[in-house]
Amino acid sequence: MTSETTVEPSAVDDISVVAQASDTRQYVTFIAGDEVFAVEMAPVQEIIRVPSVVRVPLSPPTLNGLANLRGKVLPIVSLRRALGFVERDSDDASRAVVIDLGQPLGFVVDRVASVVGVDASKIEGVEGIRGTVNTELLTGLIKDIGGHAMVMILNFEKLIAQEFAQIAALSSKQGTVAAQGLGKSAGDESLRAIDAELHLVSFDVAAQEYAIAIEDVQEIVQIPEQIVQVPHAQSHVLGVMTLRNRLLPLVALRRMFGLSEQDANEQSRIVVVAIGGASVGIVVDNVNEVLRVAKRDVEAMPSMLARDGDMADITDICRLDKGQRLVSIISTANLFRHSAIKEALTTVNANTGKTTDAKSGSDGIADDEQVVVFRLGAEEFGVPIDSVQEIVRVPQTLTHVPKAPTSVEGVINLRGSVLPVVDLRRRLGLDTIARNDGQRIVVFLIRGVRTGFIVDAVAEVLKVPRHSIEPAPSLSAEQSTLLARMANLEKQKRMLQLIDPVYLLGEGELSGMVGLAA
Repeated sequence: MTSETTVEPSAVDDISVVAQASDTRQYVTFIAGDEVFAVEMAPVQEIIRVPSVVRVPLSPPTLNGLANLRGKVLPIVSLRRALGFVERDSDDASRAVVIDLGQPLGFVVDRVASVVGVDASKIEGVEGIRGTVNTELLTGLIKDIGGHAMVMILNFEKLIAQEFAQIAALSSKQGTVAAQGLGKSAGDESLRAIDAELHLVSFDVAAQEYAIAIEDVQEIVQIPEQIVQVPHAQSHVLGVMTLRNRLLPLVALRRMFGLSEQDANEQSRIVVVAIGGASVGIVVDNVNEVLRVAKRDVEAMPSMLARDGDMADITDICRLDKGQRLVSIISTANLFRHSAIKEALTTVNANTGKTTDAKSGSDGIADDEQVVVFRLGAEEFGVPIDSVQEIVRVPQTLTHVPKAPTSVEGVINLRGSVLPVVDLRRRLGLDTIARNDGQRIVVFLIRGVRTGFIVDAVAEVLKVPRHSIEPAPSLSAEQSTLLARMANLEKQKRMLQLIDPVYLLGEGELSGMVGLAA
């Protein structure tokens, strides 16, 4: 006799599934396509509404993406796609059945029908239907259950092995870092080159380009929705914002320089700089690039224009593009030596009851990882800031090289050196897009070879708490190497896929790049 416990479909929402003590076997039944399937209760952790996902390059085609489930990263798989059914968008009835067979995975089904208890006598093997039906992914059939003449028991263990075959093989690779760092000669040459260069973050204020030394920049963030106004503060101070559980004073550079006011927009950014042990946010119109500028292209501010003493904000001028582009270098130390600014920051601290002394400003530094965040489509990716040589605009034309590696978009002349340029979308197997003004080239030094990668947009420089960084689910051999970690910023409802640049080029591609850059 069949013992059946049914949960009405309308009652199956975001529920944790707990197997009841019973002599019968517990199953969850669900619909995918036009078929009814069942799965044993034991590996089913819960049933949830279909969450929004972050799409992952280099992953199996059945993967919709990664979701945040109560602070944990959960891969979400399309069961329709895995079974070869016609695709359709999820609706209010769709659910994700979370199954743990070594690694939790959420399988999107059209509808969950019921949770049932089935007597073993009602379960048949699949031998009798092998001649007419592909039974590779089935473990059995349930007869006369829940109003259905026949329900197929799906073998998720075999389905997972088929779709994510590399997962078992990847365990030995986890935590392995390639000992393919810079050779001694390449590293020495790189250090000598850096000694002869300035590393700057450039930005616009009132159509004029300025820059700050990158060592003074802690991070670059977007303008928050709420800025708290501080009573009796100087006009330069916009207010304070919360940045990872601490208050950050915000200063408008337009006001400091006596320029016309402009409301913040989508391009506006806050450049967070270190002043001694404290942090201050400088509001600018937009951030342009990360530049490496040869010291020979930098001149001190002409003496007749330079200000003396506390007002020596701009110390040097960069001459780029054969003198057609002038960038003013701001000294943050001098900028915040102004008596008015010191008074303003003191007022902010007094009114908020907080301090920005060296201790509070550096408390979290050891627990943060600084990354450059860029976008490809709607997804966000991050790379360690130390790995980024510079960030430059995409020129109007790239020189295409015959018989270059397929991943190479072309080469450009970057201050007298040939730089191979790769379209990162193509490298990650994503659809390519037309060139636009928002795109940038992020330049890395990969095992001694300088290579640029085109991204859709550079968003910010961000400090990510290390406790928010976790290993990414292993979905394919290439993905688990190149995108091995994720920053799960649960409070911000963001997930950053962290790229290890050393794996952006394979050995064959690397040798090809050496030939192009020679």
